[in-house]
Amino acid sequence: MTDIPRRAVSRTAKLAALPLGFAGRTVLGMGKRVTGLASDVISAEIQQRTAEQLFSVLGQLKGGAMKFGQALSVFEAALPEEIAAPYRQALTKLQEAAPPLPAANVHKVLAEQLGPNWRDRFVEFNDTPAAAASIGQVHRARWREPGNDASGAPNSRDVAVKIQYPGAGDALLADLKQLSRLGGMFRAIQPGLDVKPLLVELRERITEELDYELEAESQRAFAAAYADDPEIYIPAVVNSAPRVLVTEWVTGTPLADIIREGTEEQRDEAGRLMATLHLSAPQRAGLLHADPHPGNFRLLPDGRLGVIDFGAVARMPDGTPEPIGRIAALALRNDAAGVVAGLRSEGFIGATDDIDAEGVLDFIRPMLEPIATDGFRFTRAWLRGEAARLASPRSPTYQLSRQLNLPPSYLLIHRVTLGSIGVLCQLEAKAPYRSILERWLPGFAPVA
Repeated sequence: MTDIPRRAVSRTAKLAALPLGFAGRTVLGMGKRVTGLASDVISAEIQQRTAEQLFSVLGQLKGGAMKFGQALSVFEAALPEEIAAPYRQALTKLQEAAPPLPAANVHKVLAEQLGPNWRDRFVEFNDTPAAAASIGQVHRARWREPGNDASGAPNSRDVAVKIQYPGAGDALLADLKQLSRLGGMFRAIQPGLDVKPLLVELRERITEELDYELEAESQRAFAAAYADDPEIYIPAVVNSAPRVLVTEWVTGTPLADIIREGTEEQRDEAGRLMATLHLSAPQRAGLLHADPHPGNFRLLPDGRLGVIDFGAVARMPDGTPEPIGRIAALALRNDAAGVVAGLRSEGFIGATDDIDAEGVLDFIRPMLEPIATDGFRFTRAWLRGEAARLASPRSPTYQLSRQLNLPPSYLLIHRVTLGSIGVLCQLEAKAPYRSILERWLPGFAPVA
């Protein structure tokens, strides 16, 4: 029993399950191949129609396809403007909406998860979804609370009801099993990468994301850590089941709207708050919010950053690994030997691999430009420049990058970092990122 075309999902979930670094490289390669045609042959009208078709197909497939579409929409900031512009609006839709699951299917899931009398739990339930995520969609409703108000009407509060698509989990997990057959492709992309432990890590993370009760547990932990925080708002969990999650409704301006039409002040503040959340959460909650696409954030009327969707999290009970901050600080001090020693001890470089220490430093330093001084504006141009530097076979750092491995324990950190940078570049946000790191990143001592 499934509402998802299985063969169609299998073609796209393979791409969606790759770390976002590979998704970003896929986007860059696609842009590179298409650039020669876009301005000379393909009309703007055709590109717009193609973008709309891409949105429709990816949205209908849901599951892995939606994840891949969301990754594309984050990394569009790295594409040349003539390629990105026609696709930006269509891809960004994947962060907020998709073709909906029929109401009858929604009601069936609610009856299975909340009981046959599920309607008694709500004063109102809107059958039209307010938003769609990669493996589920969200409906707005009013949850029935005990007692009545002064007029005799039942007490209630606005809630978001997240409902998992039937068959989405089975389809996505089945496709992950097939990834092991693509080892040759992985080695061609990144010869130094040990793919098997990464696939184990990906499967574990996606299995967790399919469990809405586990998501509820994560959201409660975040809510407790940021209770009464003046900058970050986490909605309370109202009720949960394996495939249905009910939380407080969050009213605010979606980050996608701020990217599209927000003021410079709004964009800068949104960027600062996002950086604060992602760097502080491991220390405060022992968790990392691991799905940083714009659809998961709202700028509230009181100025706080509202955060939703805690299905993808990294459990970090000891906080962010100290070597990350220490190695970054060593790189800013131009300590090439110290950087290589740190990367080797963490498994990024093989224990016996011979590698050019100064080359490694040249590879890393440009990435750290946003924290080299306090106060940096992320831009699409900066990201495109970095992407070209890292992706071009003519770049002196290209071959060196292929010698580096990605340890499984750093997979989600890697994904979140790349995804967050993509959003900050879409926002073109300026903030004191170095000061935020100095406060929240272990090992990142102030650099003189």
